[in-house]
Amino acid sequence: MLAAAVIAVTANAQTVQESKASDNIYVGINGGYAVKTTGTRWMHNLNPNLGVRVGRWFTPVFGLAVDGTAYFSNKPYISTGTVVRATNVSLLGNVNFTNLFGGYPGEPRFFEVAGFYGVGWGHLFTNDEQLYKPTNQTTSKAGIDFAFNFGSQKEWQFIIEPSFTWVLLGSNTQPAVQPAYKLSFSDQGPRYNVNNSAFQVNVGLVYKLGNSNGTHNFRLAGASDDREVKRLNGIINDLRAQLAQQPREVVREVQVPGQVVRAENLVLVTFAQGKSLLTQDAMAALNAVKPGSHVQIIGTASPEGGADLNQRLSQARADAVAAYLRDRGVIVDQAEGHGVQGNTSNRLAIVYVK
Repeated sequence: MLAAAVIAVTANAQTVQESKASDNIYVGINGGYAVKTTGTRWMHNLNPNLGVRVGRWFTPVFGLAVDGTAYFSNKPYISTGTVVRATNVSLLGNVNFTNLFGGYPGEPRFFEVAGFYGVGWGHLFTNDEQLYKPTNQTTSKAGIDFAFNFGSQKEWQFIIEPSFTWVLLGSNTQPAVQPAYKLSFSDQGPRYNVNNSAFQVNVGLVYKLGNSNGTHNFRLAGASDDREVKRLNGIINDLRAQLAQQPREVVREVQVPGQVVRAENLVLVTFAQGKSLLTQDAMAALNAVKPGSHVQIIGTASPEGGADLNQRLSQARADAVAAYLRDRGVIVDQAEGHGVQGNTSNRLAIVYVK
């Protein structure tokens, strides 16, 4: 219910580019120490643990993760006689408070704060059932992640994570022979209180897998960066270089006295992902090209999909623009698809009006 509520609140909070099901997935490892909140002195009888986490962010604010932790001691209680004394697996809902209250700027900040809460399943192991009975228990976990993002594309996170874990439901683990060595948290039943909980502090390292948008994080819809601008400028310069290499007769035709090659000579047409159909906005932009003009068209595609598919798609976009302009009386000198240009979204057809 909490997860559904957070999704409803945050679904439209940020306008980010569409993503695939395999995008925005992360994996991490962590380790630290836990201590029971009753029955021991504070920060004494520490229980070392090691955990793994796999999750996915659905928006820059909300995500889900599966968290698994193995505990190697049950202090202050008597040992169960196994290397791994207990395990806990939880399904956690994650909320990035930094993005919730501060907005998502287009890439992660160096420092962010996120919270998580969820329920899980815990299991106690034993090699002597005369001493302890193995048990299964419903658990609940909540905590805060203090995350430091680093790497060339903020693909890594170093996390400091304090958290609480409560035992809610399941049989209390009683020693079969020695009642004095009680291992359970409480006989009071499922309650969120110190009699049923343990506190732990872990540190961990998280890696965010690569996304179809060419980065490791969300990208705001319509956002551009210096790399994209440089790539487009590179295409423009290539067109100018090709023009300069044309026979002198052609150059004289283009360089009419008083005519200057400017950015106004370029028309950029955008397409939906995986599509080559012209939108109404694209047609409106192309209508600015005067009949009788000579044009050169280059189609491009973004990194999603295979190389062959992207080459065909970029050519189809160039052909769609060419067909529309020819119907309006424009002379198309060249229409070529150049496939993927760079590693970010550039679903474009570039029209150079000579």
